[in-house]
Parts: sequence; structure tokens; C-alpha cells
Amino acid sequence: MTAASKKQADGVKIVAQNRAASYNYTIIDRIETGIVLVGTEVKSLREGKGSLREAYAEVRKGELWLQNCHIPEYRAGGPWNHDPLRSRKLLLHRREIDKFAGKVQAKGLTLVPLKIYFRESRAKVELALAQGKKFHDRREAERDKEAKREAKEAIARFRRR
Repeated sequence: MTAASKKQADGVKIVAQNRAASYNYTIIDRIETGIVLVGTEVKSLREGKGSLREAYAEVRKGELWLQNCHIPEYRAGGPWNHDPLRSRKLLLHRREIDKFAGKVQAKGLTLVPLKIYFRESRAKVELALAQGKKFHDRREAERDKEAKREAKEAIARFRRR
């Protein structure tokens, strides 16, 4: 069973991913949240459209909000279309919001969305508590990644003999 078919078997369909997040941030903790969407946003996401490139989450008045998440207008939406960059509420239990809000304020961390997906027909957002990497940390991570890849290739070449 391939990874793609396994994801489909779990009822998970990934719509948008933030691939730059692991490069720019050190991921400390992850959590799955629900997201409040309007009808045309859901239809647009089901078409596989959406971007998390500049997106982030923030706590306002005890609620969690997703900012700068771009979901393009649904072509057949007509006058009922949504604003592509509107703030979207994330659904999480109060104690979880308080826990993350405390860490963000105390340690200077940030909440970064990693991906938007559908699980059993419900839209979900995987949110990460992350710390920004410095330039030298990114270069070091790139070197480590390169070294692991070279070692893996060398092992594969050795096994082929």
C-alpha cells in the first residue's frame, strides 16, 4: 500500500501545505484544529485551491484566528463569493487555546499553519507551535539534510554491488 492510497484510506485529503514552514521554523508542537468556512470557501478548497505561504494564527479575545490564508474565490460563486484573505476562526478547546497563547506570549513563539486538509468531509488545519530559525540555523539544517542524503545514496550504491 503506497502512502497516497493509505492517506485516502484514512479519509484524509490534503488541500494545501506550507512546505517553507519546516525550513523557516523549528517545529515544537503540532495540533489539529477545525476551521470555520463559508460555502464557497469549501468548494474552492475541494478543487484543491488554497495557499498557506504567508499564513499565521493569532489569539484575539480568547479565540484563535487564521490570518493571511489565501483561498481564491469559487468561480461559480457569483455574488455570494467570499473575500480571499479574510480572517477565519479556528476551532479549539479553551484550555488548548490558553496553553498555546501562554507559550506564544512567554517564549516568543509563533503559531504557523502547516496544512489544510479534509478528514471525513470536515476541513481541518494542522497548526504548529514554532520558533523562527536564524540564517545560520537554516544553513546548518541544509548541510545536515545534504549529508543524510549523500549517506543514503552511498548505502544504496553499496547494496547494488
